[in-house]
Amino acid sequence: MKKIKRKDFIKKTSLVIGAGATGVLTSCGKKEEKDSASIHTREKLEWKMVTTWPPHFPIMGEGADRFAKEVETMSDGQLKIHVYGGGELIPPFETFDAVSQGMAEMGHSSAYYWAGKAQATQFFPGVPFGMNPQESNAWLYYGGGLELWRELYSKFNLIPFPAGNTGAQMGGWFNKEINTIADIKGLKMRMPGIGGKVLTEAGGTTILSPAAEIYTNLERGVLDATEWVGPYHDYLMGFYKIAKYYYYPGWHEPSGGLELIINKSAYNQLSKSLQEIIKIAAKALNISMLSEFEKMNIEYLKKIKQEKSVEIKRYPDEVLRKLKEITKKVLSDITNKDEMSKRIYDSYSKFQKEIYDWSSLNRNY
Repeated sequence: MKKIKRKDFIKKTSLVIGAGATGVLTSCGKKEEKDSASIHTREKLEWKMVTTWPPHFPIMGEGADRFAKEVETMSDGQLKIHVYGGGELIPPFETFDAVSQGMAEMGHSSAYYWAGKAQATQFFPGVPFGMNPQESNAWLYYGGGLELWRELYSKFNLIPFPAGNTGAQMGGWFNKEINTIADIKGLKMRMPGIGGKVLTEAGGTTILSPAAEIYTNLERGVLDATEWVGPYHDYLMGFYKIAKYYYYPGWHEPSGGLELIINKSAYNQLSKSLQEIIKIAAKALNISMLSEFEKMNIEYLKKIKQEKSVEIKRYPDEVLRKLKEITKKVLSDITNKDEMSKRIYDSYSKFQKEIYDWSSLNRNY
């Protein structure tokens, strides 16, 4: 993989949020209905995939590109997918609507972006203090999670597939030490999702700073801290130059699952063989992306450790215990207000308890 300069990385990253979630869909004509009889011939099909990532964004965008190539190869050219980065065809945070309405046949993103559509979506990427990627995949593929996910998305005319994972994330970059839970009070930190709600309950202030502004805001004191992804992307963002403390573990996002969403009407018109190719390619992407993140994070953690100005620190046990208590309250608030969230989290937490009974036997060494 070629090296990426920080300024180029941030320029790409700015498209993710800079395009905004409120833009107007343009240049997207409604997909013409195809003769169902022709679907089972060797007629070549061309689909559009829209994503929330900038074009060819490291690992995530590159993974979407790779998925498209693999589908085209496995189908012997019968299904060609044109991948559009966020802002190229539509604003990045209109991916869900564009695929739901058939303006694009598929999309690649993270489900917690759609909490405004349905609160329960935010459970599928991962849950604070929840399962790791391996355990989450076991729940999705064999523990009933994917069935619930598809039931949730069905009303939006969508079929979701697990399709990538960032792996466990780091706890964040700070300009002050966190010794007790009291140090969270008044802390201004960028942290989205359920983790951000937990931080707010702990007395902090969550600031959803656009990605391209994080570095400057941290440098100028607009932010006291920020989480991003992990060592690879964090290093490219240059946070080690302006923040002294790099905390772990990433309690807020122990698994960063990503999704492939497909317009259900379009998918149902495909031949069984093309449907199977998509399933296989999505599973391949789910594995390869996580593996690549793990490899790159190993390499770039070494680079961060070589930076003498950075201290890599573990959150104190007392802080983690308190954050875990607050997480339970936040999850209770969400599930008490939304029936589908309760069903999904009940399934998730039951599987989490059962798999811990097994995995704990293999962690005591």
